[in-house]
Amino acid sequence: MTSNSLDKPWRRSGRAGYALRRVRALLHPPVSVYEMSADVRKDQDVEVRLRDGVTLRLNLFRPAGRSDPLPVIVSAHPYGKDAVPRRRRGRWSLNPQFRIMNQPAPLKISDQTSWEAPDPVWWAQQGFAVINLDVRGGGRSEGSGRLFSDQEADDIAQVIEWAAARPWSNGRVGMLGVSYLAISQYKVAALGPPALRAICPWEGFTDAYRDFFTPGGVVENGFARVWLFLSSRVARLEGGVAAERRRHPLRDQWWRAITPDLARIRVPILVCTSFSDANLHSAGSMRAFQQAGSRHRHAYAHRGPKWATFYSQQARSCQLAFLNRYLRGEDVAEPPPLRLEIRDRGDHIVEVRDEQEWPLARTEWRRLHLAGDGTLRQTQPGTGRTAFDLRRNAARFDHRFDQDTELSGPMTLRLQVATRGGEGSSAVRRRREVGPGPPRAVRGVLRLRARPHRPGTPPTGGTGDRREAEHRPSARARL
Repeated sequence: MTSNSLDKPWRRSGRAGYALRRVRALLHPPVSVYEMSADVRKDQDVEVRLRDGVTLRLNLFRPAGRSDPLPVIVSAHPYGKDAVPRRRRGRWSLNPQFRIMNQPAPLKISDQTSWEAPDPVWWAQQGFAVINLDVRGGGRSEGSGRLFSDQEADDIAQVIEWAAARPWSNGRVGMLGVSYLAISQYKVAALGPPALRAICPWEGFTDAYRDFFTPGGVVENGFARVWLFLSSRVARLEGGVAAERRRHPLRDQWWRAITPDLARIRVPILVCTSFSDANLHSAGSMRAFQQAGSRHRHAYAHRGPKWATFYSQQARSCQLAFLNRYLRGEDVAEPPPLRLEIRDRGDHIVEVRDEQEWPLARTEWRRLHLAGDGTLRQTQPGTGRTAFDLRRNAARFDHRFDQDTELSGPMTLRLQVATRGGEGSSAVRRRREVGPGPPRAVRGVLRLRARPHRPGTPPTGGTGDRREAEHRPSARARL
């Protein structure tokens, strides 16, 4: 395998093919929708009154005709539980993100499936009671909400205890969902409501500052701004994150307050930690797997499309076995600590393995040194340097392996960097590509002004340096 050794004709054809696929997906997303069948019962806008008098509303799905107590699955989010596919002029309307964001593989959901929530029809058919909850300020629920907040977590915990006490419930509740529907699980689990027996956060970051809004000290003003704007349109929010992040450019107490204490999570956890979402959830998901306080920690690692994987038969089977074990008490095998997917290119899985730890105990760690000729070498070269214009160029280092090599595990990059004649607020990006048809295996961004101190802590220069590190644009050097 080679690093960054793809020839230009392949790059041109690869980019053209990728662009064509994106256009096709924009016009015709590979998403099929089926109607809820008569064997599923839906209760619309069920009300739950909280301790402070605010009423939250949820949709409840159960298998029709059954009177025996059921295990419960809760998903909670601000996006609106009733924002589901609708049939219009013979076609199904879909969430615009299915068109805008890359989704190369097909998936199938029911017409009751809200954004990034478990398909309630499918889960009801498996014998679960499924709750799709509008959090405070979202959808049909009352009040004004605060994203990532302790208040939101306490609200959800109250709904969990309410659900456990219903006659249709067996008293055991789990949580399941993607992205924000995963993030909302961490703080709830850390509170430890007695009825919550398991959580399944499917690709959800754990540190809003480091993973999303300011990774490596670089302010994220792309998707973060879009998400904040759209969230403010679909939910009634107070103390918005958009305003707070301007008031708190560094990772101070405000950011720490919205960060879940993973060590307090004691319930069994099955976390999906994708290697295909490095811009958002990958680092935080792996952090949840490694730092959760539960004795029963399991990770489902993959490199496939986010939503197609979540709704796939293979992933659902894993989720179902996990929830059957902990919500029904069935005698099914405990999931492996880590499900690891090995690929030799973006669309080809070589092997799927069950592993016992991360990093892998049998890892052969290898140190590579940056050489002045633009290569990475196992032998340490002599003193050298490379210089370039941060706004126009980049430094690039290639490495060619002399045999097939599996790259499974964390990678670090250590640099000695100096800037001259500029503001010194550039950033370093590191990535690893394997060809042909390369998956990106490692990605990292670091603002040089954020070192040697940790990103989010004040430099010795005082408040002036802090303002510059937050607001000045940064060029990037790709390594």
